Amino acid sequence: MTDTANTPQNVTFWFDVTCPFAWQTSRWIKEVEKVRDITVTWTPMSLAVLNDGRDLDPGYMEAMKAAWGPARVFAAVADKEPEKIDALYTALGTKVHRDKAFSKTDLSVNDALLEATLNEVGLDPAYAAVASTDEADESLRAYHQSAIDEVGDDVGTPVIKLGDTAFFGPVITRVPQGEEAGEIFDAAVRLAAYPYFFEIKRSRTESPQV
Repeated sequence: MTDTANTPQNVTFWFDVTCPFAWQTSRWIKEVEKVRDITVTWTPMSLAVLNDGRDLDPGYMEAMKAAWGPARVFAAVADKEPEKIDALYTALGTKVHRDKAFSKTDLSVNDALLEATLNEVGLDPAYAAVASTDEADESLRAYHQSAIDEVGDDVGTPVIKLGDTAFFGPVITRVPQGEEAGEIFDAAVRLAAYPYFFEIKRSRTESPQV
């Protein structure tokens, strides 16, 4: 059996920065980076694109309207400066999920948040301008489709590709630390290596504990 703890692994991680589940899973992967030899490609996808045209609960529909802007910005940055996506996701995700700075109703708040965060990580704040236009939509849809092509459209975020196999999830509500993070990653890699494994699921009893 392959020793996954000592084998370099390529990981592709598709995310929507507004998704709390993607955020928790991404922080697990950041922990895994400390204890395993992995190379992560951070790639935007979009819950707004995924749910475009669907009959949604009014409250969730408002959240999807707000989710367009940040996803567009990530697509624009991914096109030109993909090496900055990791830092931008960490910086903006921290503000969105830990600091609760993201607004589902006042998009001007989000525009200011985007500009400040872009500047914080050494990116041109002018990227924020694409949030309210369709300038980056073609790229965003292409990045999103690259995830859907791997797993099908009966998913949400995140989508993770481990080697040659991608899955929706894993969905976690608390972030494992240190070697425990690595051991869970090893288990996920082992499952991904079996071509006939498709899913594991149980009812969730808590929301993400950020």
